[in-house]
Amino acid sequence: MIVLSIDTSGVDCSACLYDSAADVVLGEVTENIGKGHAELLMGIIDGALQQASLALKDVERIAVTIGPGSFTGIRVGVAAARGFALSLGIEAVGITTLETLAAHYHMQNPGLPVAVGLDAKRDEAYLQTFAADGSTLSEAALLSLDETKAVLAGFAGTIIGSASPLFVGGETGSGPDRFAIATVARLGAQKPQGMPKPAPLYLRGPDAKPQSGFALERRPVA
Repeated sequence: MIVLSIDTSGVDCSACLYDSAADVVLGEVTENIGKGHAELLMGIIDGALQQASLALKDVERIAVTIGPGSFTGIRVGVAAARGFALSLGIEAVGITTLETLAAHYHMQNPGLPVAVGLDAKRDEAYLQTFAADGSTLSEAALLSLDETKAVLAGFAGTIIGSASPLFVGGETGSGPDRFAIATVARLGAQKPQGMPKPAPLYLRGPDAKPQSGFALERRPVA
């Protein structure tokens, strides 16, 4: 399956063409732009297609990052992914930045549980925990730093992400969370058919998903 992955959730604007059958990246372009994703995204996708020697009609699935991240950037990426999927008659799937960072970590450190914490500013963090096999131990949530520290006090695993310095008394996070766009493509290829259409993952503000607190599911650590 040929997957086109798109990321506009942070400081990067990225696109990748991936052949899941051969597990080969055919083409990828990433530009660290900060802002202005709407103006550059189509050119970056064209660049990735040219590298891969493919046309848009060759794409069989779209994978797009849905957040947490830049409110405006995420909307740009999701709108593009859904538009491509509709015009091509193919499926688009959403990939969170939290699961992407966890998957990247597990590629380099297989068999270890990991907590991903993103700096949400305002003394808050986006947090999600993952088991050694990559499955989720908790849902993505927006927590205060005090709540996050309490949750992670009993976590027997590695803590990564831009908020990790804040959990040990640091005054600032580690900077933008970045990842390889190929990881998004690989995750997109693994999603089952019939997934809901991608939509921005809002954990703050009027569009935020209802939260009833953060529960860390206890599982034996492999």
